[in-house]
Amino acid sequence: MPETLYIIDTFSLMFQVYHAIPPMTSPAGQATNAVFGFTRDLFTILKKKPDFLLCALDSEGPGVRSDWYPEYKAQRTEMPEDLRPQIPMITSMIEGFGIPVVHHSGWEADDIIATLTRQAEAEGIQVRIVSSDKDCRQLLSDQVQMFNCRKGEYFGAEQLRDVWNIRPEQVIDFQSLVGDSVDNVPGVPLVGPKKATILLEQFGDLEGVLANAEKAPGKKLRENLVEFAEQARISKRLVTLRTDLPLDFPMESARVGNYDIDTLQQLFLDYGFRRFREDLYQLTGGASDVDLPEEGQSSSKKQSRSLFNDASEKNTSKEADAVAEYSRGKQFAFNDTGNWQIIRDDDELQTLIEACRQAKEICIDLETTSVTAMRAEIVGWAVSIEPGTAWYIPIQAPFGLATLPHREVLELFKPLLESPEIEISNQNIKYDMLVWKRCGVEVKNIGMDPMVGHYLLDAGARSHGLDALADEFLKHRMIPISDLIGKGKNQKKMFEVDVERVGEYAAEDADVSLQLCHIMRSELQNQGLWDLYADVERPLIPVLADMEFAGIRVDDRELFTQSRQAGVRIDELLGELETEAGRKFNPDSPKQLRELLFDEIGLPAQKRTKTGPSTDQSVLEKLALMHPLPAKIMEYRQLAKLKGTYLDTLPKLIHPETGRIHASFNQVVAATGRLSSSDPNLQNIPIRTPEGRQIRKAFIPGESGWELLCCDYSQIELRMLAHFSGDEALREAFLTGKDIHTAVAAEVFEIDEENVDSDMRRVAKAVNFGVIYGQSPYGLAAALNIPQEQAAEFIDSYFGRYPGVEKFIEETLEKCHRTGYAYTILGRRRPITGIKNTTGRNRNMPERTAINTVIQGSAADLIKLAMLKVHESLNASDLQGKMLLQIHDELVFESPVAEIDNLATLAKSNMEAAMELDVPLVVDMKHGENWLDAE
Repeated sequence: MPETLYIIDTFSLMFQVYHAIPPMTSPAGQATNAVFGFTRDLFTILKKKPDFLLCALDSEGPGVRSDWYPEYKAQRTEMPEDLRPQIPMITSMIEGFGIPVVHHSGWEADDIIATLTRQAEAEGIQVRIVSSDKDCRQLLSDQVQMFNCRKGEYFGAEQLRDVWNIRPEQVIDFQSLVGDSVDNVPGVPLVGPKKATILLEQFGDLEGVLANAEKAPGKKLRENLVEFAEQARISKRLVTLRTDLPLDFPMESARVGNYDIDTLQQLFLDYGFRRFREDLYQLTGGASDVDLPEEGQSSSKKQSRSLFNDASEKNTSKEADAVAEYSRGKQFAFNDTGNWQIIRDDDELQTLIEACRQAKEICIDLETTSVTAMRAEIVGWAVSIEPGTAWYIPIQAPFGLATLPHREVLELFKPLLESPEIEISNQNIKYDMLVWKRCGVEVKNIGMDPMVGHYLLDAGARSHGLDALADEFLKHRMIPISDLIGKGKNQKKMFEVDVERVGEYAAEDADVSLQLCHIMRSELQNQGLWDLYADVERPLIPVLADMEFAGIRVDDRELFTQSRQAGVRIDELLGELETEAGRKFNPDSPKQLRELLFDEIGLPAQKRTKTGPSTDQSVLEKLALMHPLPAKIMEYRQLAKLKGTYLDTLPKLIHPETGRIHASFNQVVAATGRLSSSDPNLQNIPIRTPEGRQIRKAFIPGESGWELLCCDYSQIELRMLAHFSGDEALREAFLTGKDIHTAVAAEVFEIDEENVDSDMRRVAKAVNFGVIYGQSPYGLAAALNIPQEQAAEFIDSYFGRYPGVEKFIEETLEKCHRTGYAYTILGRRRPITGIKNTTGRNRNMPERTAINTVIQGSAADLIKLAMLKVHESLNASDLQGKMLLQIHDELVFESPVAEIDNLATLAKSNMEAAMELDVPLVVDMKHGENWLDAE
């Protein structure tokens, strides 16, 4: 069987993935979407099991084709700002995979590909060209195909016949006639793909077409073939790829398998690509420095440790040494010298309980029937009090296997869980706390949660999950859950799995979690982050658990009514769209929208994607000023999203027992320190449109005679900016209680505040927030629909009036560049690399991320402190009210109407005293019968 060579058109693939993948950042704040996409495609290619793999690269400079035709590629736009720094990152990744890179002075990657393709063909090697460049179609043959990573499809001579109805040897002549607008190859006017195919079918090749110009159909076409004959020949020279470059390239150097595994593993960690570590393991069959089981080996037979043995060997000194090693910058090894046991009877359970009573810290991990804590039942308890040792207590199991009574186990552990003397630790302990709360147990002394600890150490990491932490810190691969319960239709419930296997899985979780607890505790202390964990993040865990347990009542009848009304309006809009367009079309199809808006109606394209003109929201907003159809499309999209995402989905999330939605509040998602919510994401419920705001009407208090109370920090991010910058004018505006946007508008427009109109205030508001996010004149112009020059004047005027702001930005970037971190007001940190300009106003993504982290992260610190103070005061009071939600800078409570004023006073006083800034904190408050009325 012939060997196969894959050749990657490097820059072509790089640009494809950059535009195809939304912005991503590494733990250090670097842009990584192109690196991620390129690496993902390398894995896709390598899974095809090529024998050889290489990357072809353009040479630096214009190249020889520009000498022939100066306009060649003259229309190419500059490389995007956030792509350029990713090129060396991609190069490092290519080197890690052991893939050679080939280039030749003056020539393009396509010429490298053409030359190496013909050389490989001569050696009997099958070639697969990884490129979307149509020029490469001239290389197709029985041995040569193109490969599309996006679709996983091959393109050969047969597909060429389907698309262009020509043979590979006719591609050059075809492109010479048609031209290429992307590369600015002129071709012949009026000759499109269909006419080119007809001409070539009739006259054979380009010279045959030009020689028979008088026989072409249509007067103007005949004239053009004569007038632009030389232009067609120039085009032919431009599109013809060199197949004879003097490349002395030994094919054997491209043989696949020369991986630098250590380098790749480190790159995946640095860039936050944790899932690729598993892909590399699968690719190399486990040939890495990570202690993973052999491929195909059962996870229940891992080497070098005893499972469920009776003998137990303590090794605490080894674990302590490991902590010390990590503190000196080294990595741990997994403590696998102990044993894991199943508790099978009351005597063994009592022995375990007695051992737990003597412990200062217990790691307990529950196995349950659901990933949703408010719906989960306990299947078993996994307990670890020393590294390398763990026990599993089965509560539910397949019929006929021994278990222990749920209530008996719970009652024995309850005093331990509620003891102030024993720390209860675990990965994502909030989940276990919620399960215990439903059983009437309250954890009194939370110890270490490795997930939260790791978040403080590395806020931008892709994952803080147990599998990722075990891999990173212990070099240990956890048993995959799919090994137990399977996947898809045949997936089992945890209680349907044999106790021995569940016990191994659960005991590993508890054991690994405890080892990680020791590591995280040490590392937080060594890096000066322990106080942030102990004083803010750890005490916040039970606050969030209480909020999730309380939930919020949702009126499903109101949602049903709104859904029905939205459905009626959607049907009306579809009819109006059809009438306006003069035909039926699918407004959800970008392809059909492009055809309608740009080809048929003739609206100008605003920006382009790889598949054609964009039809995203920003484009439709501009087109709506020119034609009524885009405005209706936007209204349709908005209503369809509201109906599908909220009106029809929220009722499904209502708990059948409580009648409430119990959203999860997550501490470890947003790298800035902000909380996020999920199931549902309450922080994303739209409020900018009347229809979106109406959704909040369905959120109501849980008791008759109660109301919702909303307490919202006023302009907290701008107050943080005033505090950090120390700008006198900005501080004065807040100290005197002025409307900050009006005050800024008066300064920028150099008028009295009473003369500021709504448009001026809108500009000032956009500038105020744009400064925080590093908005450019181009971005401000697009947001306000004003000329870019005018936007630049507004920004210049702002910094002229508030010089402290620019000084703060420059000092923040200088510190971040020097230390590698952006810091919030409480010392929360986020690693940032890629700071280039500490002065000036053109900001790249890492620079924007750094400023945003300081401001938004400090606002997140404030709301967390406020939640702690309010929660403590509320628990100490006689008030019945509960804190239900945290939405950005807002806290939502429910309370009896008779206690609303007292609760409002308690909340306001604690929130405004949560932190001392150089400007006053102001909390706006409102209450009502539903969330909409309380806004």
